[in-house]
Amino acid sequence: MITMYGIPNCDTVKKAKNWFEKRQIPYTFHDYKKSGVDKETLEMWVLEHGWEPLLNKRGTTFRQLPDVLKQDMDGDKAITLMVAHPSMIKRPVVTDGDTILIGYDSTGYEKMTGIAD
Repeated sequence: MITMYGIPNCDTVKKAKNWFEKRQIPYTFHDYKKSGVDKETLEMWVLEHGWEPLLNKRGTTFRQLPDVLKQDMDGDKAITLMVAHPSMIKRPVVTDGDTILIGYDSTGYEKMTGIAD
């Protein structure tokens, strides 16, 4: 089963949802603004990809943090911030339990589902 993590009103999430719906591929949507993301899930994602691709430094939430929180960033600090502020996680994150894709990635979706354009 495919799970898409994100925020419903995000344009990139809408684009990913459209990709799956156009191909009639079922997925579960996890709204991490409403439901959050647990530390263990983030740790798994960080183990596979590192914290840098997951932490959205360009977003308003991150930019509005006090500078002291942005300094000396590492994996543990990034995970703590993303648990506390899920909107700091890049979106969408799509996983089938084996593969974890960060951001819109139609080629990755094709490989994950076996369905090409």
